[in-house]
Amino acid sequence: MPAAEGPLVVGVDTSTQSTKALVVDAATGRIVASGQAPHTVSSGAGRESDPRQWWDALGEALHQCGDAAREAAAVSIGGQQHGLVTLDARGEPVRPALLWNDVRSAPQARRLIDELGGPKSWAERTGSVPSASFTVTKWSWLAENEPDAVRATKAVRLPHDYLTERLTGEGTTDRGDASGTGWWAAGPETYDEETLARVGLDPALLPRVVRPSEVAGTVRDGHGLPFSKGTLVAAGTGDNAAAALGLGLSPGVPVMSLGTSGTVYAVSQRRPADPTGTVAGFADARGDWLPLACTLNCTLAVDRVATLLNLDREAVEPGTGVTLLPFLDGERTPNLPHSSGLLSGLRHDTTAGQLLQAAYDGAVHSLLGALDLALDDDADPSAPLLLIGGGARGAAWQQTVRRLSGRPVQIPEARELVALGAAAQAAGLLTGEDAAAVARRWNTAAGPVLDAVERDDATLSRITGVLSDAAPLLERNPDSR
Repeated sequence: MPAAEGPLVVGVDTSTQSTKALVVDAATGRIVASGQAPHTVSSGAGRESDPRQWWDALGEALHQCGDAAREAAAVSIGGQQHGLVTLDARGEPVRPALLWNDVRSAPQARRLIDELGGPKSWAERTGSVPSASFTVTKWSWLAENEPDAVRATKAVRLPHDYLTERLTGEGTTDRGDASGTGWWAAGPETYDEETLARVGLDPALLPRVVRPSEVAGTVRDGHGLPFSKGTLVAAGTGDNAAAALGLGLSPGVPVMSLGTSGTVYAVSQRRPADPTGTVAGFADARGDWLPLACTLNCTLAVDRVATLLNLDREAVEPGTGVTLLPFLDGERTPNLPHSSGLLSGLRHDTTAGQLLQAAYDGAVHSLLGALDLALDDDADPSAPLLLIGGGARGAAWQQTVRRLSGRPVQIPEARELVALGAAAQAAGLLTGEDAAAVARRWNTAAGPVLDAVERDDATLSRITGVLSDAAPLLERNPDSR
């Protein structure tokens, strides 16, 4: 393997299912080494993980990177957003972390919206109307259901904060991840005292918000990882903001990410405030904004449908009459936390492949409906849609997005964009560059462009109609009967 042209940096992606680490040449963006280790997530009513697993997985992923990790001059951690990590006085988890896709706090979300002025007030204050994914609702759920855990909590962190703090010994976060909590005010960019008082959370328990390009700390002794003491540690950020960095994203360029969850977003220089709650007005990791919509059900839900049908995930067939809403984990966009999957239009001649295609259509419909709201009014409607995430490599996903969007679709060749974005952030500490500029220099967004095809308005309209007609059924809470 050729020698690195510049210093080495490490970028980490601690996601829902696993932790991935990349060792990257800061001069060229070449990936020198990589590693990955899994996590476990609980099933049943909640979605929880032990944060100590993330640390162990980070150690294993770095071990797989070999000697290259020991040579790194800087490290940054990107991570799943919204998760509630509660730590005791020794810095140990009080209980497993409540993850972003744990929707048990839906009643608390509705109550908080009402108690603090309604959706418009929330959008203006924090940039977002909180759903059950947001950290503030999870803290409220914990306070109501596990008061002993709340009393034992001496620090509240997000997933990437937890790992960064174990490296540096200092409690820090960044504006991108903080903006997804529900207790960070988007205008003044500070923690919102009224919201914290309402949910009974002492601001002293929260981490310091590190500014873009600021050093969060240095690696301390006794961490047990292959980093030298004094190695620079960047602020890190949430996974979507890290992926935006990894693409070197410029304002107005649309992105659709197909993973366990689906997201659509674009960088904007205007602070968003959507009172409908469809678009979350997140901050990005630089100084701009990242209006974003997220669905809970994407590749995992469609793969589950394929498994139920005993089909390969690519074994789709065209169909004109069947609609499948794959809301297997409840849904966030549209905001239907108690919903389940719904099938409409089944006939004797419906094939298994048509059912599978309908699952793809249902997942993409939700994302495209939100994309128009996430983009600024002056965004170019013919600009290629950047398709990323695990699903972006699948032909069925690619063709479904093309057919339902009517846009050209560009598929960046670079993989692991969250970890690459974290690496670009770490590289920026060494070179003094803006992290997105680092990624553009690395040419991370390069990849084939699939031409636009005529948009399938008939399918979009049919799904919209079924969703509207079924709303009362999908909104029903089965536990309230």
